[in-house]
Order: sequence, then structure tokens, then C-alpha cells
Amino acid sequence: MIVDAHLDIAWNAISAGRGFLGEPAPGYVISRSSLARGGVGLVFATLYTAPARARRAMRTRFVYENAHEAGLMATAEVNYYRTCDLPLIGDRRQLQRHVRGWRRGRLAAVLLMEGADPVESPAQLGAWVDRGVRIIGPAWGRTRYSGGTHAPGGLTALGVQLLKAMRRKKVILDISHMADKAVADAFELWRGPVMSSHSNARDLVPADRQITNATAAEIARRGGMLGISFYEHHLKSSGPATLDDIVRHAVHLALAAGGPEHVGLGSDLDGGFDAKHSAMQDTSEFSELSRKLRKEFSASQVEGIMGTNWLGFLARSLPA
Repeated sequence: MIVDAHLDIAWNAISAGRGFLGEPAPGYVISRSSLARGGVGLVFATLYTAPARARRAMRTRFVYENAHEAGLMATAEVNYYRTCDLPLIGDRRQLQRHVRGWRRGRLAAVLLMEGADPVESPAQLGAWVDRGVRIIGPAWGRTRYSGGTHAPGGLTALGVQLLKAMRRKKVILDISHMADKAVADAFELWRGPVMSSHSNARDLVPADRQITNATAAEIARRGGMLGISFYEHHLKSSGPATLDDIVRHAVHLALAAGGPEHVGLGSDLDGGFDAKHSAMQDTSEFSELSRKLRKEFSASQVEGIMGTNWLGFLARSLPA
């Protein structure tokens, strides 16, 4: 089973009309059928909402001006997932049942909130857990909770409250998009499971969107996971990216983390970019990616990177 730890399925459907149930839209990669053909059995499906300041960069009118609007948008995305016959994995028993009964064509999801502004206050977190959210990344750009990409800063006072509420509710922390100071603040405070769903190696692509070797090592020390994005600008400083660039980041992150058992996929395919800006143009290329990874890793390590590392992490980290 292949596991992809970051797909903006509902965002693509609601904001851009690229529905999940048919074939992929022209020029794009992801749909239910394409994931099935590629052998993907579990995805981390996001609740992503774009702040109004992102309108130009994201080329969308589906934006929020305040936390209440963000909450309404994320609720619409939850409802979209429930129309897609996409079972939501909420605990270890459900995960185990899905893995044991899996065959090619079956697909389930774990809900990941990317940017925490839809949580109007930390006291409201329980309602989002009840809706199925199991992972939260506090930032995208700057949010009310955290500094983020191109928005330096630490956790806000509200962000500290959110992380405490997440720990009580057994929600996993995703540090992707968090600014360096916010990551440092989180490491000082956080004692729960931690991951980076879709952030590549900063040594290979210098930018605050990527993670440092020190961050990768600390996530690994805590038993966490590092997901690799397939977006060309996350894989290379310039020019089109290929599957070889994914392998290059996998090798680098495995070295930084002390082993490939902490590395997995978090493709972000179609998440604000089309196939021509991706290292993968069709999900059939997952098999080719496995072959290329095999040149650098053992067969069991490749199996881990393609999926079983994420399954092990979830088995340790989801509520019992």
C-alpha cells in the first residue's frame, strides 16, 4: 500500500471545480481512480483554507477574511469528503482494519488541517476532532496561531493554547509551513507525536519553506516522519524536477534523520500547481519511483518510504 501524506482533494474540488470522483482534470494528476491505479491506499486529505492575502498567489476567489469564514470553508471541505465514499481513519483500530483488508482500489483518508485558522478558538478544537481531524499544521503563511512560510515569527499566545489543547485531544502536530521560530517554540512545548507532511531538505533548496537538517533530526528523535513534496520548486532551485530529485531529497533526509524509516511521501500533487510543475505527471510513475529508490535503499526501506513508515507512525500516534 502506498501512502501519500498530503493531498488537497477538497480544496481542489471546491475552489477550482476539479472533482475527485472522476478522472483527473486535464493537466492534473489526482483523482480517486488515478490513486487506485497507482496503488495508493491511504492519503492524508487536507482541510486547507486560503487567507484573503493569498488571493493573488493562489489565483482563487475562495478565500477567508476572518476565522469564522475559515471555519465555514473547512466545514464545507469536511462535507465534501463525506460525499466521496472516502472512509476517514480516526483511531488505531480503524487503521488496522483498513490495512488488513486492503486491496488495490480501496482508499481511506486521515484528515489533516493545513493552517489552523478554521479553529476559531482552542476551546473549539473538540468539535473538529469530532468531525474527524487527527492532524493539525498550525501555519500556512502567518495564522493567528503561528508564524509561517514567508512570515517569520513564533507561536502566538493563542498558538501555545492550541498545542496544549491538541495534546489533550491526542491530535498530531504537523510542522510543515511553520516558521523556524515557531518550530523551535513547538519543540520546547510539544510532547506528542510530530511530523512534517510535505517539506523537503533546505540544504538542497534553500528557502524557509523547507526544513533544516536539525529539524529533521529532532523530528526523527521524537519518532516522527518527514514527507517529501513533489512540487518542482520544493525539489530544485530552478528548472523542471524529475523523480530523481525526489530520490535525492529522500537520501538527504534519511541521512539527516539517522535512517530512512523516518522518510515518506507527502506529494502535495495538484495542490496549487499542475502536472507540468510536478516531478510526477501520472500516478503510474509510483512504480518507477520505487525502482529509482531501490538504487539507494534496500527493498524493505523502499517499502517503508512508499508507505509502511507512515502506517507505523499512525499506528503509534493515532488515538487508541
